[in-house]
Amino acid sequence: MSETTETLDRLPLDAWHRERGGRMVPFAGYEMPVQYEGIMAEHLWVRSHAGLFDVSHMGQLLFHGADVDRALEALLPGDLIGLKDGRLRYSMLLAEDGGIIDDLMATRRGEHFYLVVNGATKHGDIDQFEKRLPRTIAMDHMKEQALLALQGPEAVAALETIVPGVEELSFMQAGLFRWDGKPLWISRSGYTGEDGFEISVAGRDVEALADALTADERVKPIGLGARDSLRLEAGLPLYGHDLDDTTTPVMAGLTFAIQKRRRSEGGFAGSLRILAELENGAVQSRVGLLVEGKQPVREGALILDTEGNEIGRITSGGHSPSLGRPIAMGYVASALAEPGSTLTLEQRGKLFQATATPMPFVTHRYHRKQGAVA
Repeated sequence: MSETTETLDRLPLDAWHRERGGRMVPFAGYEMPVQYEGIMAEHLWVRSHAGLFDVSHMGQLLFHGADVDRALEALLPGDLIGLKDGRLRYSMLLAEDGGIIDDLMATRRGEHFYLVVNGATKHGDIDQFEKRLPRTIAMDHMKEQALLALQGPEAVAALETIVPGVEELSFMQAGLFRWDGKPLWISRSGYTGEDGFEISVAGRDVEALADALTADERVKPIGLGARDSLRLEAGLPLYGHDLDDTTTPVMAGLTFAIQKRRRSEGGFAGSLRILAELENGAVQSRVGLLVEGKQPVREGALILDTEGNEIGRITSGGHSPSLGRPIAMGYVASALAEPGSTLTLEQRGKLFQATATPMPFVTHRYHRKQGAVA
């Protein structure tokens, strides 16, 4: 059945978005704002000020039980046992063959683990956890919690104004704060390459919080369109586009998410394949591409060799507002992914020249490891 407005869920801030001119579109089973005043303006605002994103469609999961870190490590390649309280780690839920079922953020909260998973895959993820984790581990889907993200170089100053002490959080750290007497779980990671915070708040309180944040002249609401162009400039893969269950962490260039102990011990889903790829290299690799000309090359375009044979496909592509030119990501044979390699792209019968380039495409003032959770 085709997706219609009748079958789509609505965010807790649905009316709030519409009142502010948000143009709503279907995304991950919800009606979500794609833009307010325009993708280009919103993108550049986040790069210079701060943007407020509603990411309440994402799944917030809480795991608890004896040895919960060890149980999760059977499915995730990250070092969770060694993760300190209040610290985040980018990781992936892996299939038994090493393919990526989803990418996610995992945080230790005392004896519990808090995971944020992608909105489009959250129900499948929940099924995987229920089937594959031992019965001693309990999982709570925090359906009543909304999630906001504040991104941009002025994000910390704006948030500190209403939540004193939040500026003390370091990158990939989280903690419990209070605003207007209400509890907020706040982490500092982001997916734009800029400084950024994620704020988990009760759905009943999210509108008042969004009002308080956007009352600051440095903060504007930002839609899905700019969210996508920002993460593309940051060279971050999006699940369902640049990552799927045929992709391994090594192919995707996400080996930073497999810490030293996990590499030496293994023991996670798909570890034999992934550790072999770490040692010998993967057949294919994700590559960043600077595209000549002005026309963006979109997902699904072919990547060709010098004789016109298909050697890969574009998985994300678009116009970079910061660079003023088209950029793209895709997968090619690893030997062709070296920076400086020239490749030909084909989109609707038209050819484009592209050059492999290191990512991120745009260097920002705030350090961000590669990995985006959408």
